Amino acid sequence: LGLALYTGSLCVVNGAAFLYHDYCIVGAGPSGLQAAYFLQQAGRDYLVFERSHAPGSFFAIYPRHRKLISINKRYTGKSNSEFNLRHDWNSLLSHDRRLLFPRYSHDFFPNADTMVRYLEDFASLLKLRVQYNTAIIHVTLETDEQAWNGHYFLLTDQDRQNYKCSSLLVATGTWVPNVVNFPGSEYVEGYETVSINPEDFAGQTVLILGRGNSAFETAENILGVTNFIHMVSRSRVRLSWATHYVGDLRAINNGLLDTYQLKSLDGLLEGDLEDLAIIKDKKGKLHITLRFYLENRNTSAGIDSITLPQDELDNFATRAPYDRVIRCLGWKFDFSIYNRSLRMMPGKGNKNKYPQIKPSYESRGTRGLFVLGTASHSVDFRKSAGGFIHGFRYTTRAVHRLLENRHHGVPWPSTVYPITQLTNSIIKRVNEASGLYQMFSVLADIILLRENATAFEYLEEYPVGVLAELEMQTGRKAPNGLFVVIMEYGRNFSGADKDVFYYNRAVGEAQHAWQSNFLHPVVYYYKHLPTEREMRLRPPDWPLPRPDAIHHIVEDFLTDWTAPNAHILPLRRFLENCLGTDLRNFFAESCFLFAFTHQKLPPFCWQGYMRMQGLVGSEGLRRHAVEAGLLEDYTLTDFSGDRPPDSPEGSQDQLLRDHVIPVRPLQHLVNAKDE
Repeated sequence: LGLALYTGSLCVVNGAAFLYHDYCIVGAGPSGLQAAYFLQQAGRDYLVFERSHAPGSFFAIYPRHRKLISINKRYTGKSNSEFNLRHDWNSLLSHDRRLLFPRYSHDFFPNADTMVRYLEDFASLLKLRVQYNTAIIHVTLETDEQAWNGHYFLLTDQDRQNYKCSSLLVATGTWVPNVVNFPGSEYVEGYETVSINPEDFAGQTVLILGRGNSAFETAENILGVTNFIHMVSRSRVRLSWATHYVGDLRAINNGLLDTYQLKSLDGLLEGDLEDLAIIKDKKGKLHITLRFYLENRNTSAGIDSITLPQDELDNFATRAPYDRVIRCLGWKFDFSIYNRSLRMMPGKGNKNKYPQIKPSYESRGTRGLFVLGTASHSVDFRKSAGGFIHGFRYTTRAVHRLLENRHHGVPWPSTVYPITQLTNSIIKRVNEASGLYQMFSVLADIILLRENATAFEYLEEYPVGVLAELEMQTGRKAPNGLFVVIMEYGRNFSGADKDVFYYNRAVGEAQHAWQSNFLHPVVYYYKHLPTEREMRLRPPDWPLPRPDAIHHIVEDFLTDWTAPNAHILPLRRFLENCLGTDLRNFFAESCFLFAFTHQKLPPFCWQGYMRMQGLVGSEGLRRHAVEAGLLEDYTLTDFSGDRPPDSPEGSQDQLLRDHVIPVRPLQHLVNAKDE
């Protein structure tokens, strides 16, 4: 049987044998394993290719100093597993509770070796199909009208073994070092090879090229043994607490900022690295100059014949020679293995280290090619967490759901609720959903309204960038309008130049919720699904087009949006105004009275009380409602005198106090009243 299955997966193209799989995943890092998990749970035919002997090979090397900057918060005060994932930045999504990262490390900033061990267990315990020691060295296309996307993907490994698949998921990350070439760049050491032993830098003067976490990580390691450290980059330092982007400089690595601002010799400089030049003198010292000083000069004649900036400006900032120059400029995507037929092009501007992809994470050049993980970060670069595990574990799940609908006819998972549960559903999600919380402004919950707003369909964590394609991408229909629930920061609160600690930075009153600065829920209402044109013309920095109505739930210091007056009541009234209906909950007595005094009952009464649904009342509950002013007190205070308990008046009062109202006669009365 095994031989039959094996030969059944073989196909021949132009005389070459290809091993076929529906899905090919290149890379067994976190995003590749996450995609493999979802495909395996769905029972799909897939294979993961990993060039190393184990998963997570990137983490076996990086970060060089072995401390991750992804937090591992073991205690939140809550037992809700979905909520706790908001503060667990390392775990992948699975059904196995053993595979939660806090079980592997107690460190708030874990060691990278622990991540390697975690990924190995994730692959082995879940029995994911990973083929190790297989480096894909070439990818091309074969046109075929019968294929899912009009073509197949043909892959070749280092042993010239060929593979064929209908859909290609690229999860290789960004691992090619960024290198800047300038005169003297051959004297520069790379972050990927530089020594991590602080004693190797004792008494030395060091220049670091770069301004990101790898640069500051390197500086932090040698801060206590060097003469001084200078750091140069073309952009100013960006602090993650100011930009609210976790890829910017984190506090754990910013010791150099202290020594710079407190005048302990270290310093930061801004300048274009391509304008620099390095000259090495006879003693091995490295001198920094500018490229234009070397134009039309014979650099081989020696340093004495070359004009240095300090020759004209005697207080030039980098006039002191350096013992070492270290390059810490991050990484970029490897485009080299993709044939031109795939049209895998780099992004534009500061996104050129990533391939161009759509908001659905599909390549702009090739249908059926999806980019996952860090390499997909162009969708939300410098905005959200899509380049990190705690972000792309959710975007990978979203891609899987898109593929399930496209290729297997499985619609996006959804749940249908009566309209009376609308407020509760939103409040529940904004208080516990981790995908909304981590992928703010990128993933959103979509609420599709049914006809006459009697019910709604709830879709979780859909990419808002393809909202206009919702019906095609999810297999769900939106003919009656929709709500979009998303998390956002204040419009002008984040930025490298922002003071995020200014006085009165927080908003506490519901009427000022639209001015909230910190992360908070926002609800957009559309009478019709936005079009692609409306998505293109949306205001700058808006995740969505202008809605028919919008509601901000006021920010909360505890990120706990359950306050009855500040959070729930304004939300309910907003929803009621959009729907033109009453979303309040009522006691049975109120529904009974409405049946005789109103032509139209509130949805809660129609969908609950009239169908004999709801909690059974009690005297204590009724008394509490009376004291709270929710019900009038119909209790008889005196049965003596001319009105015995069994009189018509007494019977009526007794009926109003009954815990259970007969439904069938009541329905008959309502129908008779309508007639």
